[in-house]
Amino acid sequence: MLAGVGGQGVLSVAAILAEAARRLGLQVRQGEVHGMSQRGGAVQATLRLSDRPIEGDLVARGGADMVLGVEPLEALRYLDYLAPAGRLVTSADPYENIPDYPPPEQVLAAVRAIPGAVLVAAGDLARRAGSGRTANVVMVGAASAFLPLPAEVVEACIGEGFAAKGERVVEANRRAFALGRAAVEGGAGA
Repeated sequence: MLAGVGGQGVLSVAAILAEAARRLGLQVRQGEVHGMSQRGGAVQATLRLSDRPIEGDLVARGGADMVLGVEPLEALRYLDYLAPAGRLVTSADPYENIPDYPPPEQVLAAVRAIPGAVLVAAGDLARRAGSGRTANVVMVGAASAFLPLPAEVVEACIGEGFAAKGERVVEANRRAFALGRAAVEGGAGA
């Protein structure tokens, strides 16, 4: 399950991971719910990867190996989809898009209370990469540390996916990916 807010690039995250899986010969099924994405509303996508045929693109409650959040409150909304041995990986950067958004420290405390949860300072890492707009790709890097997708394959998909935007954008996204992966592998999340 991938979750975030419209404009954060949730669907781009799903597309990058799906393409990397396809290149490795995996079966891929993807589903999307755009919701109120144009107004900063919730956006959710499902991504199923397997070395065997996949029946459908929906993920059953309790069946997701990962909930990947580009926004922490949105990630928490999908916890009931997380498998018992699954992992929550989410950005530590709240996007307060609703009037009754809980205090950010409560949201982050709720994430930290989940065994094995990984919080990533995606905004800070994106700025270090050269563009605050790369926070979603920071999260691709963080998620990739837990997926059966070699970093070089994912990075190639990032390069090709952003090629039309120019080399500067491609390089910022490659740095964002590397910083997100390193944050998780080095235990330097938020």
